[in-house]
Amino acid sequence: MPAIQPAAAMVKRGFDAYLSAHNLAPNTIHIYHFTVEQYLHCYPRLTYRNLQLYKIYLIEHYKPQTVNLRIRALNSYLEYCKADICPLSMVKVQQKTYLDKIITQADYEYLKRRLWEDEEYSYFYLVWLTAATGVRVSELVTFCVEDIKLGHKDVYSKGNKMRRVYVPTRLKCAILTWLEQEHRTTGPLFLNRYGSALSVTGVRSRLKDFAARYNLDPEVMYPPLLPPPFCQKFY
Repeated sequence: MPAIQPAAAMVKRGFDAYLSAHNLAPNTIHIYHFTVEQYLHCYPRLTYRNLQLYKIYLIEHYKPQTVNLRIRALNSYLEYCKADICPLSMVKVQQKTYLDKIITQADYEYLKRRLWEDEEYSYFYLVWLTAATGVRVSELVTFCVEDIKLGHKDVYSKGNKMRRVYVPTRLKCAILTWLEQEHRTTGPLFLNRYGSALSVTGVRSRLKDFAARYNLDPEVMYPPLLPPPFCQKFY
């Protein structure tokens, strides 16, 4: 197959519009756009060999997490171009620090987009609620429909200490719309396939499955996806 010759205007307008249509944040779009421009500056033609050479360049100059972010940007560009080229594989990330185990904004948005596209709506809202509130998985599975209607939930931690977790208005409205479509007005918020409340083990198992399905680092796929100080930035 002949190499694809992308036009500069397509990179500037079409690709940005494509990313916006997938609800990526402006900062993520900027990173993706920069990555594609950098690649095209080094390799004007979009071929598998050139992509591999660019990947080597990234590995030699950037940390693994940055490399994977740039690879995801290029894979999105391949999807946009409908190019008959195999997507680039991610690189392994080793020797993680605490911050390395926090999901990046790009990965978080990518996860949400893929869950929505695959009609995994329960886990779409589960991930969104987790990132927006910073709740632990043991707290997450106790949420009920009534808590969303109220816009907050009182959760208890060790020592029987209580704290109030608030659900952002935009997320509250989105979940209530989903619940209305599901014809649910009461009971546990997140259900398994048998109609019972999700368990801690069930949530962790499914998130591990999604990590494998979407080629994400499984170590960042356990609630809380983000520590509380970062939550509002991501939701």
